[in-house]
Order: sequence, then C-alpha cells, then structure tokens
Amino acid sequence: MTNTASLLERNLVVVTGKGGVGKSTIAAALGLAAAERGLRTIVVELGDQRRLAALIADDSPDVGGGGGGGAAASSAGDVASSTGAETALGQNLWSVTIDPDRALLEWLQALGGRIPGRVLAHSGTFQYFAAAAPGARELVSMVKVWELTRSDRWRRRAQRYDLVVLDAPATGHVLGLLHSPWTFGAIARVGPIFGQAEQVRELLEDDARSGYLAVTQPTDMAVGETLDLRDGLNSQLGRELDATIVNATLPRRFDADEMARIARLDGPGLGGRDAAVRRSARLAAQAVHERARIQHNQIARLRRGGLETQTVPFVFSEQLDLNAIRSIGRRLAERL
Repeated sequence: MTNTASLLERNLVVVTGKGGVGKSTIAAALGLAAAERGLRTIVVELGDQRRLAALIADDSPDVGGGGGGGAAASSAGDVASSTGAETALGQNLWSVTIDPDRALLEWLQALGGRIPGRVLAHSGTFQYFAAAAPGARELVSMVKVWELTRSDRWRRRAQRYDLVVLDAPATGHVLGLLHSPWTFGAIARVGPIFGQAEQVRELLEDDARSGYLAVTQPTDMAVGETLDLRDGLNSQLGRELDATIVNATLPRRFDADEMARIARLDGPGLGGRDAAVRRSARLAAQAVHERARIQHNQIARLRRGGLETQTVPFVFSEQLDLNAIRSIGRRLAERL
C-alpha cells in the first residue's frame, strides 16, 4: 500500500474494476464494515442504480432504523427526488445516487446563488455549458463526491461523513471521471470553476485523504484491465492502487500427492458402476484443481506487477445475502 494508514481512515475510497467482477458488492461490504466501526459512512453510486438501498431494505429489522441521527437528506433547491437524496440505511450508514445532470444543476446553482433549478435547467447558458464543455458531467459528479467529504457542506443542515465510498464506473471509464479536474483546470484557469476543480484534484492526489481499490476476478482479461488501471492511475493522477481485491477465488483443495492418488481412482481392475463413479469423481477433482491453478497463476501475475492483493473466496450461491456481504466487509476491513 502507498500509505500505511487503513483505507477506512481516509476521507474517500474509490472502488473500481472491470464490469461484472463484483465491485458494487465490495463497495457495499466496505461501507457496512466502516459503519460497524462507528464511522459515519456514505456509499455513492453514479447513475440510476440504488443497489445498496435495495439490499439494505431487505435486511432484518436490527439493521434498519434512523442510522445515527437525522432523516434522509434530500438534494438542494428545486431538483429534489430519490436520486440525489442522502438516504439513511442503518446505523452510521447512508447511500446516495448521483445523477450527472442533476449534479450539474446543483453545482451551477451553488455558483450562481439562488437561481431556481428549473429556471437554470432551461437556460441557454446551462444547455450550452452541458453540451460544449468536455467532461462537464464527470467533473460535477466528482465535485459532488468531494463536497460529501467536507465538514463545511454547502447545505447548512447536511449530514457530515467520516468516510465516502465511491462505487465508481468500470475501469474503461473511471480514469476519465477521475482526470476531469485536470481537464477543467486547463480550460478554466481562474474563478470558482477552477477553484473547485483544484480542490477535487488535491483530494484525489492526497494519499492521506483518498485511496484507490481495484476489484477483479482471477481471469486473464480482468487481471489485464487491472494492470492497465494501475498504469493509467499512475500516469494520470500520480497515484498507485492501495490494494486489489481478487473476487470469487477458488481455494487450492489438493496438493501434488493427493492429485497423484486421485489420478489412480479409476485405474485397472475396476469395472462396472464403481468404475464410472470413480472416473466421474476423478474428472471433477481434476477440473476443480486445474481451474484453481489457473486462478492462482493470475493472482501471482498481479503480485509480480507489484500489486497488494486480498482474495475473496467464491461463494457457491445464486446470490449473496446481506450477512455474507457484511462478512466480506469485516474480513477486508481487518486487512486494508
């Protein structure tokens, strides 16, 4: 890790990874673990997701409730709705979904004073800015994330958070999101836009305040994307991955001597039904062993690339329940 402090001691943890590897599950697990440790935590989703809120809503009664003070906080001005609302999910745990267009409205309202949201949304200036400025939505999304980390938030009675966990876009898009403050810093060299872009940039560069977590699976393509993410993060932000979570990892169940014995299960002298059963058992054991071997070779590839890795075992279930996700979070929190 680039900083000896725990990831949960930062203000912001960015969680990303190839689509489908389980990054949203890991983000939820970290949020639950931080909340259990007494940290006022918010998990941020981008776009119209609300996965964490739906998951917690199905939990047992002991997880529900007001969550350490305050009802769900709604977005400012004329644009409040379920998207953008900071929703209390449990003790010390909140979630919010950031819609980029909505964040752009809120941002321009903050810059422009008390202009009503619906007036601003239909103004030519807003439409021109949203269409013409490269990366505008990415920047304002990151400004919103940065604002959540602040003790002096824009709204007077807004919640204060110890930790913001960002369930970021997949690796193919996350660098554009994270690099947006640099893009806008080059365009707007003075004024409030430049000032906020600079503050976001400082947060993303500071390894005492922010951390980066990659989630992958032990496959060639997912590991390759993780190594590319490491390179892009370093070249564009000057940062390293603090850790890599290898999800859905199979254990090594057999050593070399055991595999030699398994190979002899359907040897000569066996016949009939027993032979068929033993042959099936041998093939199944060999297939599992080979799959685990390939996976651990991919984990070794990450480690050769200088990445600190933590594994999350494969769960033989159609869907993880909340207790399983909480267990993953506790395990990771002890190691990160």
